[in-house]
Amino acid sequence: MERKVIKIGTRKSKLALWQANYVGDMLDQHGFQPQLVPIETKGDKIQNVALSKIGSKGVFTEELEALLRTKQIDIAVHSAKDLQSQLPDGFSVLSFCERESPDDVIVSDKEIDLNDRNLILGTSSTRRIAMLKHYYPHIKTVDVRGNLQTRMEKMKANSMDGLVLAYAGVRRMHYDDQVKYWFDTDRFIPPVGQGAVAIEVHQNLDSEVAKQIKNATNHPLTEKMLVTERAFLRRMDGGCSIPVFGHAEMESDGQIMLKGGIASLDGKELIQRTMYGSDPLALGTSLAEEILQSGGKKVLEEIKSSLR
Repeated sequence: MERKVIKIGTRKSKLALWQANYVGDMLDQHGFQPQLVPIETKGDKIQNVALSKIGSKGVFTEELEALLRTKQIDIAVHSAKDLQSQLPDGFSVLSFCERESPDDVIVSDKEIDLNDRNLILGTSSTRRIAMLKHYYPHIKTVDVRGNLQTRMEKMKANSMDGLVLAYAGVRRMHYDDQVKYWFDTDRFIPPVGQGAVAIEVHQNLDSEVAKQIKNATNHPLTEKMLVTERAFLRRMDGGCSIPVFGHAEMESDGQIMLKGGIASLDGKELIQRTMYGSDPLALGTSLAEEILQSGGKKVLEEIKSSLR
C-alpha cells in the first residue's frame, strides 16, 4: 500500500532541520512518508538586528503558517519556545514531542567563572540578559544572532568568553563537550517551551490524518507541561522581546509545579512565584495573575512602552 506523504515545513538552520527530521523519523515509523520543505523566515533573514527590534510575534513562524494555510505543507515543526502564545485563527499546536532538558548553559572553549569581573557573554535573549544583569551585574553581554554554528564562529571572532544557549540545541548539534556551566533552573528559570519541539497545523488538515500524526509524535507529559506554560505566557502577554519566563514540572503526587515570572530589561526588578495545581490552563492563568498583581503589570507596561 502506498504511504501517505506528509509535507513538513521547517526553517533551514541545522537545528531546525534536526527537529524536522526527528519528527519525520517518528512519522516514518508510523507508516507515513515524510517530505521536508525548508524555507527562510523573517527571523532568519534579518541577522544584524536584535529580535526585540524586529517585532517578536511570529518572527520565525509567519512564513510557515502561510504555507499551512494554502496547503503547501501539512505540518510545521518549530522550537516550542518560538511559537507565539496566541496563534492566529485557524491554527493550533497539534502535538509536543518529548522534551529535552530545558536548562540554559554556557558554551565556551575555556573555563568559565561567573565571578570574573571581565567576563563577556554572547546572547540575543532579553530574558537571559535581564537575568544576568540581576544575578551577575558585572557581566557584560553582547548581542549575537544566527544559528548555533554562526554564533560559535562569532564567539571566537569577537572575543566573547562564552555563549548562553539552550542545552537542548547544544546537545542536538553535538556541542556537549563545550558546555562549561549549567545554570540553576530554580533561579535561572527557562523560557516557556524551551527544550520541546512543537507541531503546528491549520484547521484545513484532514482530522483523521491529524489524529494519526498526533498519535505518532505527541508526548502526553510534555504536552501537559507545555499547555500549562503557554497558558501562563498567554496571560502575561509575553513575546521574544519581553523577559517573561515559566517552567512546569510534574510532582510525584501528580500535581503540576509551575515556576514563572518577569524581569525588567535592566534586571533590577525580578518578580518570581511558584504555584501548584492540577488543571494546566487554570494553573498557568492563576500564576500569571499573581505575578501581574505583585508588580509584574507595572514591569510589563514599562517594557512595552520602552519598545514602542
